[in-house]
Amino acid sequence: MGSIPTMSIPFKESRGPYVLAMDIGSTASRGGLYDASGRPLKGSKQRVSHEFTTGEGLSTIDADQVVDEIREVIDGISEAAHEHSIADQIAGVALDSFASSIILVDAEGNALTPCITYADSRSAGFVSQLREEIDEDAYHGRTGVRLHTSYHPSRLMWLKEEFPDLFEQAKYVMTIGEYVYFKIAGIRGMATSIAAWSGILNAHTGELDLPILEHIGVDPALFGEVKNPDEPARDAQVERNEWKYLEDVPWFHAIPDGWPSNIGPGAVDSKTVAVAAATSGAMRVILPSVPKKIPSGLWCYRVSRDQCIVGGALNDVGRAVTWLERTVNKPDNLDEILIREPLEGTPAVLPFFSGERSIGWAGSARATITNIQEQTGPEHMWRGVFEALALSYQRVWEHMELAGAAPERVIASGRVATDHPEFLAMLADALDTPVIPLEMKRATLRGTALIVLEQLEPGGERATPPFGTTHEPRFAYHYAQTRELFDALYDKLV
Repeated sequence: MGSIPTMSIPFKESRGPYVLAMDIGSTASRGGLYDASGRPLKGSKQRVSHEFTTGEGLSTIDADQVVDEIREVIDGISEAAHEHSIADQIAGVALDSFASSIILVDAEGNALTPCITYADSRSAGFVSQLREEIDEDAYHGRTGVRLHTSYHPSRLMWLKEEFPDLFEQAKYVMTIGEYVYFKIAGIRGMATSIAAWSGILNAHTGELDLPILEHIGVDPALFGEVKNPDEPARDAQVERNEWKYLEDVPWFHAIPDGWPSNIGPGAVDSKTVAVAAATSGAMRVILPSVPKKIPSGLWCYRVSRDQCIVGGALNDVGRAVTWLERTVNKPDNLDEILIREPLEGTPAVLPFFSGERSIGWAGSARATITNIQEQTGPEHMWRGVFEALALSYQRVWEHMELAGAAPERVIASGRVATDHPEFLAMLADALDTPVIPLEMKRATLRGTALIVLEQLEPGGERATPPFGTTHEPRFAYHYAQTRELFDALYDKLV
């Protein structure tokens, strides 16, 4: 496979206004300059690697380390902007980060705790406690999310219980993007989308969900004021003289990476669904308004005054493939097995190797493989697991349609989509909808720049991302049949 495109162009071929866009990811902090078409500029890209500290339920990163990384990223971008004489044309600063993080911060603005990441599950006991104390369906109906260790409610309860002295000292509760902005530019404020991804926003009103905060005994004043995308900070006080040119431009409040990962590939409306097929999986669609009734199997994150993202998450996509690679001999003609017509004798599979998220949220669910016969071979096992993954996405798809989505196409990305492109043909069959592979890197960072460009230059002409060959449905009838068996197994075993 050749190198994956990035859409980058030379400075001399670009046009303003420009956006300085940054991303705090799971493996690195990165950033670059984007022109008005949403294309990255060659020579502006910056990247600083990092790793999470992990352990039994633990997943953290030093918050000030990340601040230092972003300082380094801005330094490198600024150098490139000045070298090519476009610094005065930068019209906005943007930042996205991994979603669902939390930091306690004192009155002087210093972190009292590490940044606790989305993968930290130490608050699991408080999830169980909350489920006994409140009506989870009512909470989901207001906020669009379930009780989970990645959201603020259980984490705040855990922090209060385990670190009472630190909690007592806390003046602010921030996510990593908020903390970075506060340290480097003195900016306070929490994007609507960040509050939504933290599980503390009423999706229907766009304001903090006071019932859950009152129940867990947390003062709403700990959080920054909720800000929509058209309410950037215009009072940045940067800490370095070299960045003074950025004080005169709006700093758009940090957003979670789930939103721009739709925008970057072009899944910008209710007709286009973004599918991620990596270690875990996700399926998301942007709707013009929050559904009056949010489907119980999905999450719904409000991102602006009007729009929301509705979707679901799958624990096991790449994980299921890794299990196959480790456990079942890989057929030499695997690509042919996956792309061709359905294989007679394929076992039925529930692919919950580490529990189920969407749509049933059965954390204790386990994988099941049944209907194995004497003639069942490795090719049947591989085919069965991949079919089950396609059906898992199909279940989310149906709930998204109930929420008001009217999908006409799917844009797919992620390691499984890249390593096994035949799976996208299976997905097209399961969804009975064309599936288009995205063939570019850093789509999320591009999405962050595009979200800001729509504020700076509404309706401006944007470049089209590079796509692969569209997969059209061929065997949709087969997935209607296998879905019946999937559902029967699910009802009995989960």
